[in-house]
Amino acid sequence: MPTKKEVFSQKKQVYNPYLPNWEFVPDGEPHVFNDRLYIYGSHDRYGGDVYCMEPYVCWSAPVDDLSDWTYHGVIYTGKDDPLNDTKERKMYAPDVVYNNNHYYLYYGLDTASTISVAIANKPEGPYTFYGHVQYPDGTILGLKENDRQQFDPGVFKDDDGTLYLYSGFSPDLKTIERIKKKISENKHIFNITSDGNWCCRLKDDMLTLDSDIKLLIPGDSNSKGTGFEGHEFYEASSMRQYNGKYYMIYSSINQHELCYAMSDYPDKDFEYQGILHSTCNLGIDDHPTYYYGNNHGSLVKIKDNYYIFGHRHTYTSQYQRQSVAERIIMNDDGTFNQAEMTSCGLNGKPLKSHEVYPSYIACVLMSKNGAGKLGKIDNINHPNISLNSNKESYITNIKDGTIIGYKYFDMQNVDEIKVEVTSTDDGTLYVYTDLSQEPITSIQIKTCTQWQWFNSIINIKDGIYPLYFKYNGTGILQLKNFTI
Repeated sequence: MPTKKEVFSQKKQVYNPYLPNWEFVPDGEPHVFNDRLYIYGSHDRYGGDVYCMEPYVCWSAPVDDLSDWTYHGVIYTGKDDPLNDTKERKMYAPDVVYNNNHYYLYYGLDTASTISVAIANKPEGPYTFYGHVQYPDGTILGLKENDRQQFDPGVFKDDDGTLYLYSGFSPDLKTIERIKKKISENKHIFNITSDGNWCCRLKDDMLTLDSDIKLLIPGDSNSKGTGFEGHEFYEASSMRQYNGKYYMIYSSINQHELCYAMSDYPDKDFEYQGILHSTCNLGIDDHPTYYYGNNHGSLVKIKDNYYIFGHRHTYTSQYQRQSVAERIIMNDDGTFNQAEMTSCGLNGKPLKSHEVYPSYIACVLMSKNGAGKLGKIDNINHPNISLNSNKESYITNIKDGTIIGYKYFDMQNVDEIKVEVTSTDDGTLYVYTDLSQEPITSIQIKTCTQWQWFNSIINIKDGIYPLYFKYNGTGILQLKNFTI
């Protein structure tokens, strides 16, 4: 956990995911406008079978209380975009910038190779269609025969007022061939490359390109000798500037990790620096400790603290992603240490004991065979976070050997632990604060088809600890809540 002094006060605790359990806003771009933190992202549907099935919504919180989130509702549907010919096209990861006393939202439509722009008078919208990014001659970027595939646009306004646009989708060559075969009939797909992302200046009209397009971060095909090997650009371009240094945040070829590069310029000379966040905590742990898919997010500075925003996966597919965030420490040289994946998130400190916590704030979730990438792990035997029709979240499919973990708790005067579960058979939940040591207690679970509490006495010194449950039994357990 970061130990830097907290500079804001909160009315209540907040944890990961920081939005309500029923909300699915991945690809979060955090921006501070008028002393409020706004989150702009895609919008998944729980139970959906593709990405981004819902229109854009917006959430915000005052910078002095990151637990006090306000829902602003639907801010843009995309139905008035002329390129949205069916009025049903999905809108992928957006970004927002303030200029000319307006807010501009940049986004891409599914299977389109263009970048669209919407405009609003307030950061929370509502937004209306404004135009498409275009060449000086008026041709829409992405519609020329040799244009690159446009994807996940990022927009940035420098201190001198210069506007920059970033875009790119750069899978490895095998993935490119697979994508082209799958969507070869789509006329909007032109040129998916594996050579990274690109950058270009924008004119003050917020639509017209104002310079040549130049490559910025290398991809799979051109990274040799660059220092980006093993962490090449894949998608999710996002630019930030702190203390005179420019930070390109992006999703690497490994997909689960948000990486970053630094430069003295916003459009050239970037050098790879490291990982900021991983959806499965690789880089902190030496193996995946949570089931994972892609990642997308960015940095934000709030007063004297820095935060990295990303998302995690739920259920058993890649299409129900939830917003997560962690405080992250900047070093004296401007670099960042990778943020650990925790349950605390924006809380800024360990969670209190003697409160009831929902199980879905787990940051460790593994079957007896470990965790892995969605699509490759055994979903039949892997536990996952689920949501019922009453908008109640819980961990389901807990089988023998399952490990569920939470980081961190400030345990004070703790003498009991309780869990609320259902179970198809009798079993035992072993409780740990360190998986390499003996359990601190065990909870005997009896067969129950309705939610029921079970408890155990524990003896533990006051202090800050992670908490792990490991199940032993022949049945299938579901965990809804727990308290310590």
